[in-house]
Amino acid sequence: MSATHHLNSHDVEAYHEQGFLNALEVLEPDEVAALYQDYQAYQAQVPKHLPDPYKHKVHLLSAWADKLVHHPKILDAVESLLGPDILCWTSNLLAKAPGDAAFVSWHQDSGYWGLEPAQVVTAWVALTPSTKRSGCVQVLPKTHLGEDYAHRDTFKKDNMLTRGQELELEIDPEEVVSLELAPGEMSLHHIKLAHASGANEADAPRVGLAIRYMSTDVQKKGKPESALLVRGQMGPSRFYPEKRLQSDLDVAGRLAHNRALRLQVANNYTSQGTSRFSMRLRLGLKKILSQSFLDLSYVKLCFEKIF
Repeated sequence: MSATHHLNSHDVEAYHEQGFLNALEVLEPDEVAALYQDYQAYQAQVPKHLPDPYKHKVHLLSAWADKLVHHPKILDAVESLLGPDILCWTSNLLAKAPGDAAFVSWHQDSGYWGLEPAQVVTAWVALTPSTKRSGCVQVLPKTHLGEDYAHRDTFKKDNMLTRGQELELEIDPEEVVSLELAPGEMSLHHIKLAHASGANEADAPRVGLAIRYMSTDVQKKGKPESALLVRGQMGPSRFYPEKRLQSDLDVAGRLAHNRALRLQVANNYTSQGTSRFSMRLRLGLKKILSQSFLDLSYVKLCFEKIF
């Protein structure tokens, strides 16, 4: 990378050919240490019985994630791939405790995100070592060049995906590439690239933030959602604009997070592919329960703000 932290032409070409880049240095050791400490403080405040909402759009809740989403080194690299006008659609906290059986099945994000055109990239930023043993991201190079593959909803235990989405595709282990990262490094992967991750068999946590960036030209299938402008101009985007976090875990930020997440839930539990009736019913029930929880939380937060 150059002094301005933009990708060089070789890296850009490699990304477009392979669908990913790996081990890009974006954080200094002191930054990693501070961010990890702030992450731990954030985790300590998350209700233990209701952790899921606090893993999504984390940058609207807590300052450590907001810093990463707006980090100039990350945005410079992303700008090299998407252009100068960039939205953050969401950020996902992907943490696996030592010995955690949680995994991510093989899937393409484009198969169920409903974002078009495919000018969307995930920046996966490591706060701890992400290795084969600890369950790092694995990819199938060049799968972003074809059409979207069919998925099935499995709802398998320990699957970290919303519905346990799984590619209906034979995976050749010889073609798999493991994106191992040291703390402070990131990988970038295309929305259509097939990827997965295994369980954490190490004796230390694997913690990363997956930031989903997109060009302002990208549109959303289904019901409208919101996104945060992080560089450039909003332009033709039809996403509702989000406001940047002002204070860590304050009521205003939590209300904004709640509203944004509710919009996303409506699309997350929309049936894709050839789901059976029982699966479609299960998705519908999960959507109702998730939105009901967010509605109740919203009412509670409004009372906190008023009183």
